[in-house]
Amino acid sequence: MSVREVIVEADGGSRGNPGPAGYGAVVFDADRVGVLAERREALGVTTNNVAEYRGLIAGLEAAAELGARVVAVRMDSKLVVEQMSGRWKVKHAALIPLADRARRLAADFDRVTYRWIPRAENSHADRLANEAMDDGKLVAEVHAADPATARSAAPASAADPVADSQSASARLSGPGPGWTGAAGRPTRLLLLRHGQTELSVQRRYSGRGNPPLTAVGREQAARAAKMLAAKGGISAIVTSPLGRARETAEAAGAALGIEVRVVDGLTETDFGDWEGLTFREAAERDPELHARWLGDPSLPAPGGESFDTVRERVEAVRRDLVARYPGANVVVVSHVTPIKTLLQLALGVGPSLLYRLHLDLASLSLAEFYPDGGSSVRLVNDTSYL
Repeated sequence: MSVREVIVEADGGSRGNPGPAGYGAVVFDADRVGVLAERREALGVTTNNVAEYRGLIAGLEAAAELGARVVAVRMDSKLVVEQMSGRWKVKHAALIPLADRARRLAADFDRVTYRWIPRAENSHADRLANEAMDDGKLVAEVHAADPATARSAAPASAADPVADSQSASARLSGPGPGWTGAAGRPTRLLLLRHGQTELSVQRRYSGRGNPPLTAVGREQAARAAKMLAAKGGISAIVTSPLGRARETAEAAGAALGIEVRVVDGLTETDFGDWEGLTFREAAERDPELHARWLGDPSLPAPGGESFDTVRERVEAVRRDLVARYPGANVVVVSHVTPIKTLLQLALGVGPSLLYRLHLDLASLSLAEFYPDGGSSVRLVNDTSYL
């Protein structure tokens, strides 16, 4: 189904602000007669403003799926309408990535307009948001009544940071680890490198080429999937579009019962003319360029892309994941450079990390990104489950 002009009405609410929250969004035809799509989701504990932005994002995504080119957004949130119209600045740290994602979605349409409406005129989206909050309350009550769930909420071992994030769910406004000073519940990215391929066995540059996993690589993926399933508490799995990563991700998805989402920005560096060459072969082919490339992230491989370019697209992915999965555990299946880049972003360090950090095949690292802009790294290159 494809329509040119639609109306998006969205709402979000929080019972406590912050408190149990949810959003609702509805897409109408241009005459506001036919309902083309509905979206609603419980968000856990967050604020009204976060929920309202999540509703807007869901509405814009639904409009894009319908093929709309012109969107009229109507909301009873003065804050969101004024900020998205450019009349008010987005100052709160938790809203910045959400507003950024909404703007990027809006940029894909021919025209998007924003208008404030009274709550009484936003009743359809308001009903969906309340239904989402009711759903969230029901799920919480079921979990509280389930002894197995109650056991999972007991304090976890410090050696199990994923399980620890489940026990920490009641401390949503508590401080982050160590000396970071970060507050709130982070989006935790479980960074899983893909399993072995023939090119990795031969230690060749493997960027946009698409070698399949070897038998060893498939076994590595299976063991990683078993480890992740045992930890639990995972809300989503995203992967690079390349086959070796998707195959690794699908193993985790099958073990966890979660559908895998492909994210193009997680693809490996384009090594251009060096694709398939060993380190020595690339150095012999282009000795001066290769030597400079090893220390200059702005320099691309011949016919390829630079690490600075990779960082730009990976940073966009990071912002999207934090906005889309606030406070959740997300498995990210990717390659050496994107995973190193996410760790670099979490640590706030320079590009030297790209050249000095080693990541094994099918290894797991953990990076956290907090709603106030803070970040931390809890684990790097774990292969204990292989």
